[in-house]
Amino acid sequence: MRERRKEGAMPPGRTDAYGWRVPVHQAEVPETGLHLDLVADETVRAALAELAGLTALPRLTASFDMTRHGRSGLHVIGRVSATVGQICGVTLDPIENEVDEAIDILFIPAAAERGGEGEGKEVQVSLDDPPEPMIGGTVDLGALATEFLVLGIDPYPRKSSTVFQTPGASDDLAQPFAALAALKEKGRGGQVG
Repeated sequence: MRERRKEGAMPPGRTDAYGWRVPVHQAEVPETGLHLDLVADETVRAALAELAGLTALPRLTASFDMTRHGRSGLHVIGRVSATVGQICGVTLDPIENEVDEAIDILFIPAAAERGGEGEGKEVQVSLDDPPEPMIGGTVDLGALATEFLVLGIDPYPRKSSTVFQTPGASDDLAQPFAALAALKEKGRGGQVG
């Protein structure tokens, strides 16, 4: 059975110049695994909204299941969900979008921390999705949630009913020299009308 904890059961998350911080050390993850639900408070959301260039971040939650991988690694599976305030790129009206990103990452100790462990032995690693380095035996779930939040934000937001239309080729605006051509024709004795 997996141990379940809410963020309130651990030191509260904090923010810094790099985002939300909720570190979990590998030793805190029991052999049966650990489930954590994180809910960002108003201070964290305000800092992350500024960091991500959002007008608002009214909701941000993350849920993680952590299991041990080998002797010193961690496997983290989870989901980040948020409501983000943005500006429509077409109408410039404020809008809200939903972010829902799945997470599945393997963490292993950084090479410098592994030292002689496994030295001279081959390690099988998939080139499609290589493991992430774990520094000091710690995985920062707040930083992980922040990263996936930012990756899930639509870089070109627009209202669902809005369509950007470029001027047609027959429009006078599409032909910047149409007015000059008309003046030239008028100068030749032609009529403009």
